[in-house]
Amino acid sequence: MPDSISLIKAIRAGNLEQVRTLLEAGVPAEFDDGQGDPGLPLGMACFLGHGDIARELIAHGAKVNRPDNLAPTSPLSMAIRARKPQVVQLLLELGAELPEGVDTGLSEPEVMMAQLKAIRNGYSRPKDSEEASQAENFEEILVQGFSGVDTQVLEAEVIQAARELARK
Repeated sequence: MPDSISLIKAIRAGNLEQVRTLLEAGVPAEFDDGQGDPGLPLGMACFLGHGDIARELIAHGAKVNRPDNLAPTSPLSMAIRARKPQVVQLLLELGAELPEGVDTGLSEPEVMMAQLKAIRNGYSRPKDSEEASQAENFEEILVQGFSGVDTQVLEAEVIQAARELARK
């Protein structure tokens, strides 16, 4: 029968298919590191930058939040410490609570967009009715390339909206 050591090896190797197979075979997605700190698999995936594996672990019950997301072994802290902004963004989109004043490596608009995605997808709750309304009316536009567009105006508006959201 597969065990937690096999899961850790698959995470280290970045082998998503093996991780899926092990989780489906009943290996728990959530267990401690032997020192009593919970969330070893997710923390390791976040530190190594394996966002797809982190998403799979969360889908199988790994907790995206810890009582203290500033704790060194929390998934958010692990991704920030390893300078994996894509994983930080993914965690925020999946409902990770961002402690005040934490430098995530993401811009204000990126943090705001990730938090709005979390609300829209039901991973976190809005703080007030205006935030809920913004999440309902949120539309993500992905642009691969463009020319001749002054993006400074757009970016300034997004930053202003993020600051207004943060004040509330």
